[in-house]
Amino acid sequence: QVQLVESGGGLVQAGGSLRLSCAASGRTFSSYTMGWFRQAPGQEREFVAGITRGDVSTYYSDSVKGRFSISRDNAKNTAFLQMNSLAPEDTAVYYCAARGSRWSSTDPSAYDYWGQGTQVTVSS
Repeated sequence: QVQLVESGGGLVQAGGSLRLSCAASGRTFSSYTMGWFRQAPGQEREFVAGITRGDVSTYYSDSVKGRFSISRDNAKNTAFLQMNSLAPEDTAVYYCAARGSRWSSTDPSAYDYWGQGTQVTVSS
């Protein structure tokens, strides 16, 4: 079992930055591949970024590539999402998720554990 708690969301102006954190419980955080997803009102949950266990490969959706950066600190059981050059279309609830696989996935159903989400609002 892994419990995930996101933090760091808030209101920011377009062009600004935020850093989201995802704190995981348990001692096996390093064995999970982590993902960040987001969901805007009336839309499906979409993949934002992923970081694998082991070789720590990173993956991004085309919409955030070059602006967002995912990382992890296994010693602190925490994953991060650094978001730069934010735009109003980035407004959504952001979720972190964990899966017990060495591979990343863009499919939300591939993840075993989810946090409660944190709201990110970007004003124009």
